[in-house]
Amino acid sequence: MIDIRQVNKIYPGKNGKITAVSDVNLHINKGEIFGIVGYSGAGKSTLLRCINLLERPTSGEIFIDDTNLTKMSIQELRQARQSIGMIFQGFHLASSKTAAENIAFSLQVAGVPVKKRKERVKELLELVGLADKADHFPAQLSGGQKQRVSIARAIANNPKVLLSDEATSALDPSTTKSILNLLKKINEELGITIVLITHEMEVVKEICHRCAVMQNGKVIEEGRTYDIFSNPKNDLTKKFIETILEFNIPKELMATCTGTVVKLQFEGTIANEAIVSDMLQAYPVSGNILHGKIEYIRDEPLGIFIMELLGKSDAIKEALVYLEKRMKQVEVIQHGRNH
Repeated sequence: MIDIRQVNKIYPGKNGKITAVSDVNLHINKGEIFGIVGYSGAGKSTLLRCINLLERPTSGEIFIDDTNLTKMSIQELRQARQSIGMIFQGFHLASSKTAAENIAFSLQVAGVPVKKRKERVKELLELVGLADKADHFPAQLSGGQKQRVSIARAIANNPKVLLSDEATSALDPSTTKSILNLLKKINEELGITIVLITHEMEVVKEICHRCAVMQNGKVIEEGRTYDIFSNPKNDLTKKFIETILEFNIPKELMATCTGTVVKLQFEGTIANEAIVSDMLQAYPVSGNILHGKIEYIRDEPLGIFIMELLGKSDAIKEALVYLEKRMKQVEVIQHGRNH
């Protein structure tokens, strides 16, 4: 669907050239939500704007549906952009136009007749949950409602692709969740491919099928979102994941543990199995749960538990072997002091 091939974006600077995007290669599948995550200055927003050539790559190529956008004339590119919607952090709504008029504007530019325009606007307002806000001006709308208008405007002309540049970063957590649910609904019901830029791993966790992590203009890790969360490879990716999944046991509590303290990771369907219960019944050991949580990565469970195992040394070793056979990640944090 979207192919980003050897894309570089270099800007002139006072002290030499600044490389914002460096040798990026990505393939984004038709109908998926693909997240690009990184800290400020990582190059992710520049890369996003290269996809629809709001920023023309210094080198490299951008393909959408096997069509090379970087080879198009200005007129051809203007036409191609009608199949690429875009939403921003700042909404970019005309303050003098109502919600309905803001949505209608993109249809007007595309040459849609007035009657069809009105019908489409009504349909879109219902889709984004703003049927009763058609005549409201942006100043009368909340941040979440403004973003819904922005989304409706972006998909008005039935684009194949929707680009989202930090579209939820200015919103509170509850509103962010509702906007993410709307994007997920649009993706599932309309089949629009969504490329989502964010610095928040929580956003990626909620709706992205796959994701890429950027640092210093480069893609340092990419893959299925669940795989990235359950087994991150790069140190920066691990740091991002820790903001959601990691937790530390207080030193005072660890000091009181005389048994073997282990960290267990339950992936996929295993998260719903009674592995620990089975282990405690099968071996002469007892266990204390010190900490635990289950997160859902696009509705797929990922559980992390830290527990203390008490019993004789041989029994604990056998229990650990059993756990390692049943799950992918078993890490001994502290070996038992007394048996």
